[in-house]
Amino acid sequence: MIRDDKEWKDQLTPEQYHVTRECGTEMPFSGKYHKCYDKGTYQCVCCGSDLFSSDTKFESGTGWPSFYAPIDEVNLKEKTDESLGVSRVEIICSNCDAHLGHVFPDGPNPTGMRYCVNSASLNLKRET
Repeated sequence: MIRDDKEWKDQLTPEQYHVTRECGTEMPFSGKYHKCYDKGTYQCVCCGSDLFSSDTKFESGTGWPSFYAPIDEVNLKEKTDESLGVSRVEIICSNCDAHLGHVFPDGPNPTGMRYCVNSASLNLKRET
């Protein structure tokens, strides 16, 4: 999915644009999905790709929604991020290249992974 900056700015809020298109980060404990326990599918706010299920969401204490597994690993790309002087693994939507957050190897079983995601990069499609 290819769009120019104007198209992204027309579609997204300023915070969503900053997070997804400029690799920004929302303030911890401020995102709308941080304390959300509704059932459903978390989708990319830019393109609507299914990224995470509420069934894999857990409370990490970090201030951002956290998941121990994506719906399908093919929906995410990983990239080394050394922007803060430390090596981290950035997660990106494989369909539209939206920055989502980072993944760390300190999550719960069964995967041991923590996908730490900005609420601003997600849209929850609630179960009805």
